[in-house]
Order: sequence, then C-alpha cells, then structure tokens
Amino acid sequence: MSSEEQVPVAERLIDNIDRGRFELYRHHDLVGWLYYTRLKPNRYALRHTEVESSHHHQGVGGTLVGRVFDEIRSREGTVTAICPFVVDYLSRTTTYADLVDPRHPGYTVRAAAESALTAPDPLPVVSKHR
Repeated sequence: MSSEEQVPVAERLIDNIDRGRFELYRHHDLVGWLYYTRLKPNRYALRHTEVESSHHHQGVGGTLVGRVFDEIRSREGTVTAICPFVVDYLSRTTTYADLVDPRHPGYTVRAAAESALTAPDPLPVVSKHR
C-alpha cells in the first residue's frame, strides 16, 4: 500500500442514554464522547466533549461533533451549545447553523463558554432523587 492510500476507518456513534452522552467508536474502541442533557421538546444541551488521550490530534473531536449534529438533525432536534469545543466548531462552519435552537442558542463565542465553566455556580445543586 502506498503512503497515498488510506485505510477506511470503521466508526460508529452510539447514544448512551444511561450515561447521557454520545460515544464515538473507532474499530470497536471508544475514542471520544460528548455529554448532553436532553430537554423538551427535542433539544440537546451539548455540555462537554472529551477525547481519549491516545487519540488526541487525530480529528476525533471534530468527527464526533459532526456525527452528533448529523444524528440530532435526523431526529429533527435542536442544540444549545454550552461546551467550548462545540461552540468553536459551530463558529467555523454554517453547515449546522439550522440546528442551533433560536430561543436557547447557548454560547456563540468560545471564550464566553470557557469563562462560564470557571465561574462559580450561583444556583444550589438540587438532588434529583427524593
């Protein structure tokens, strides 16, 4: 095989509802995930993206976000961008602009999303289990 030829990568996106995250698998290995909160009626607050350290700088994050957007589009859903990586991704393309929820778009600038992550939470944490 010449250096020009590329071996196709077998990828699969899974919606792990129990963990509240989309997971990207390459050749059966979990390589990245994106945490979300599903809101009604069909809105996804995209909260945090992670990539396995052994897969950094391989385009996993961008592939993951693009695949998640494609999945949400197929579900006729919308997104609220909270994760700085997702915000940055959206700022670089108009391909998924139609998915951003007009009433609850989230952040539009990565710096704002990042500073929100370090700000103290003004609301008390309320347990979901009573």
